[in-house]
Amino acid sequence: MTGTGSVSPGSIRYEADEKPPTALAFGLGIQFAILIVGPVVLTPAIVVRAAGGSEEFLFWATFAAAAICGLTTMLQVVKVGRIGSGYVLGMGTSGAFIAICVAAIAKGGPAMLATLVAVSALFQFALAWRLSLFRKVLTPTVAGTVIMLIPVTVMPIVFDILKQVPEGSSASAAPVTALTTIVVIGVIALKSSGKWRLWAPVIGVIIGSLVGLYFGIYDIDRVLNADWIGVPAGGWPGFDLSFGPVFWALLPGFIFVTLIGAVETIGDAVAIQRVSWRRPRAIDFRAVQGAVAADGVGNLLSGLAATVPNTTYSTSVAVTELTGVASRRVGIVLGAVFVVVAFMPKVLALVLAIPGPVAASYVIVLLAMLFVLGMRIVIDSGIDYRKGLITGISFWAGVGFQNGLIFPELVSGFAGGLLDNGMTAGGLLVIALTMFVELTEPRRRLETPFKLSELPKVREFLSKFATRSGWDDTMKHRMDAVAEETMLTLLRQDSGDKSEKIEKRLLLTIRREGGDAVLEFIAASGEHNLEDRISMLGERTDEVTAERQVSLRLLRHLASSIHHQQYYDTDIVTVRVEGNG
Repeated sequence: MTGTGSVSPGSIRYEADEKPPTALAFGLGIQFAILIVGPVVLTPAIVVRAAGGSEEFLFWATFAAAAICGLTTMLQVVKVGRIGSGYVLGMGTSGAFIAICVAAIAKGGPAMLATLVAVSALFQFALAWRLSLFRKVLTPTVAGTVIMLIPVTVMPIVFDILKQVPEGSSASAAPVTALTTIVVIGVIALKSSGKWRLWAPVIGVIIGSLVGLYFGIYDIDRVLNADWIGVPAGGWPGFDLSFGPVFWALLPGFIFVTLIGAVETIGDAVAIQRVSWRRPRAIDFRAVQGAVAADGVGNLLSGLAATVPNTTYSTSVAVTELTGVASRRVGIVLGAVFVVVAFMPKVLALVLAIPGPVAASYVIVLLAMLFVLGMRIVIDSGIDYRKGLITGISFWAGVGFQNGLIFPELVSGFAGGLLDNGMTAGGLLVIALTMFVELTEPRRRLETPFKLSELPKVREFLSKFATRSGWDDTMKHRMDAVAEETMLTLLRQDSGDKSEKIEKRLLLTIRREGGDAVLEFIAASGEHNLEDRISMLGERTDEVTAERQVSLRLLRHLASSIHHQQYYDTDIVTVRVEGNG
């Protein structure tokens, strides 16, 4: 789940690059693992049980999920080439995939699940590689709306699990254990703060399981009979390479949920950067691309192993913020713990033995928070009439399609039942509406070689736009100066690149927002972030630095806001210039 957060300067005890004592890193890594072991193991268990999968496959799916989450957590931290964020981002199985994975197993078996997960993971690599191209489509409105629709598609499955107890159990066993779990989680979460709020789900599940043990629905025999060390035998189902109607009907849904999972990862990768340094830094979108790529590796491995795909957990942000320890050592310990746990069937059995009503109650709380998170993402991005209309129409359309209320006689046969899933239907609609607004937004664009000699062409382009907008000469000169200083700064930092020179292009777009002009420069990537460099003005006073600061000082004076997004091979600088009033 996507999370955000910030810390005040000085509250970070150990930054990402620093090394805390081994005992501290080890202790925090184990605590972190205890916090997220529940969803890591319970999510594939819920999927397999809801789809009617075998016990043999259940053991395999949970083993593979734990091992892959451990490996990809370490990959996120260590960062191999362009894969990994370089921050403590715990990886775990994704609840967003519950409904679509249940459908895959129910309709095509575990082998179909393996094929669909592996193929859809390839699209996440494409997203990570060219993340800058998707920024206009995967907007906060799109992400928030789809996240709100995830509980709509998953809740019916979870409500069914609420009633799953062994035959002959007391009639009050399910409602009492479920109610106990929800009440404990709710009371702790509502009345406590700080670290205790993080532990609310764990405490609720433990107490709910103890109540289940009293009623005889906690499967204690599963725990007693499990080996201490071992690997599930014969659980891997292989692949279904028939590529029949079931594959093509479910593939769009898998691709869509994979991309939305990437949106969650993007949010977590942005948030973890905000809480990992003592001094605020501009967001490095190259680290975000690395996080999405590592997420893609996890999903590919999940497909190869035939288990539920994974994603980053926003708990990473909360834990880092509360402890003040952002050191990569903690992430390495966390990943190693999960790899070890994967080969300890008795530990996994402790979680698998949790009664259905307790597991379902736990997931219901998480899904409820996920729904609220989706709303917050939409609202925090600055909701207006258009965004509100897009969100409202798309969400309720998704609800209608999910429940078969919108022309079911026509929809059920369309594209193999693609629109039967509310998240897919509502997600496709919110993307279509967002793209319509984006493509019809009035703006002007200029594409030109990225050279200072092209500056007269840029000035002419801006002058024509200013004339059409009715702006005076003062506004024209201000936009001219902003364009010149932005290009000078980008070209100057790019000149330090010793690699082979390639002719680079500049795409400049300009649009009017109220009385202001918003200029967007898309160019070749450099090494330094303009936002960071502007925030550090005056800290270094050597002659060369002072000369280079001139453009930055002018930019700070001329523009009301400057945002610099750095991707691999691409720089996007967005500058707002205030009108004359």
